[in-house]
Amino acid sequence: MRLSRIGRVSLAVVVSVALGLGMTACGGGTVAFMWVLGTQYNQVAGFKVDNFTGNLTPVVGSPFSSNGTNPISIAVKPGGRFVYVINKGVPAAGTNAGTPGNIALFSVGGDGILTFQQTYTSRGSTPVWATVSSDGTYLYVLDTLYPDTPEYPNPDGLGDVTVFAIDPNTGRLQLVPNQQIKDSNQTQLTFFPVGPSPVMMRVSGSCLFTVNSGNQTVFPYAVGTSGQLVVTANSTITTGAGNLTSISTSGNYVYLTDAAPTADSQGGRILAYTVGSGSAACSLNTLTGGPVNNLPLTSNPVYSMADNRGRTLYVLNRSSLDPTNQTSSISAFTIDPTTGKLQVLGTGGSAAAGNPYAVGAGPTCMVEDPTNQWAYTSNNIDGTITGKRVDSNSGELRELPRNSTFPTIGQPTCMVLSQNVN
Repeated sequence: MRLSRIGRVSLAVVVSVALGLGMTACGGGTVAFMWVLGTQYNQVAGFKVDNFTGNLTPVVGSPFSSNGTNPISIAVKPGGRFVYVINKGVPAAGTNAGTPGNIALFSVGGDGILTFQQTYTSRGSTPVWATVSSDGTYLYVLDTLYPDTPEYPNPDGLGDVTVFAIDPNTGRLQLVPNQQIKDSNQTQLTFFPVGPSPVMMRVSGSCLFTVNSGNQTVFPYAVGTSGQLVVTANSTITTGAGNLTSISTSGNYVYLTDAAPTADSQGGRILAYTVGSGSAACSLNTLTGGPVNNLPLTSNPVYSMADNRGRTLYVLNRSSLDPTNQTSSISAFTIDPTTGKLQVLGTGGSAAAGNPYAVGAGPTCMVEDPTNQWAYTSNNIDGTITGKRVDSNSGELRELPRNSTFPTIGQPTCMVLSQNVN
């Protein structure tokens, strides 16, 4: 697809600035491809991750059109051949009909080049998140509202998960109907209801969890056969949070970020759980000790990521309570391998030097490369990507050997990494 004039200008600016900052492919070759969404011009930026330096080099032809409006979430099929972009669209308001959201499928060619294939529509309205099953068989799409029809009304403003089966050869999607629930006409639903105003979801083992901002709950489904999501005995999990913003998983542990200030922590908290099994499958059990306070002077945690080894939890903070240093940051916590409990990364209960770690303004998402060397954040306010070197022993973050800040497309939202393409 040919880029618009704005898109070509955006590309030229990114490439020229990148060259000025020394973003060249130098070192140990490409270890991964990265794709970053941007809402300013509805684009996807592609980068190659250098194995030796963690440097980012723009992919030829980048940025690519997202083939929709307001790209907000992105997922890659294991093996790296297909990428799915969730375009949120623009909700209708007053006399403005709005723009429907969609799911754009891309194939991945040599050097991480994206080629648009086609778009799909989820069953609900305003899709906000997507994830691929661990075996690459299904794509789960989270919608803000499920369809309100006379046959199956939605008076409480509930969201839904739309499930698609993924063709292993083409990446194309086929809708998976809900075999458990029928409407008043005895017609199977084409979606799986969840809580009100969902914002994010994660798969943990054989469970899928959605975070619902409308009532600060988590809705669990058991992942069944043939793509079915099965309601569990614990259909709604009350968290007691004031402002749930994200969910992350690590093995049998689930971590939620709560951005609401409390008497003990003005910077929010992390709520830690273990995932139940057997008759309590997909329930969440609060870890002993309860919520963990965010680091002092941090504020507005919006995203969290457990590292690939399950040793460290990183929390993105968009704001700071320090009047002399308003930098956005990453709070780092060690994960106890036996209990899942969190402790501030450092020694003797004190944070390690630099923790929390400064990043660009308005971090939104975070990823780690498959070799466990490099981590990156997409920064929505200043239009950059921040790179960090990950200490393999401690989980501490350091500056990259050369340059740690990389320009990207305007107003970046989320990002994804793929190790290879096969």
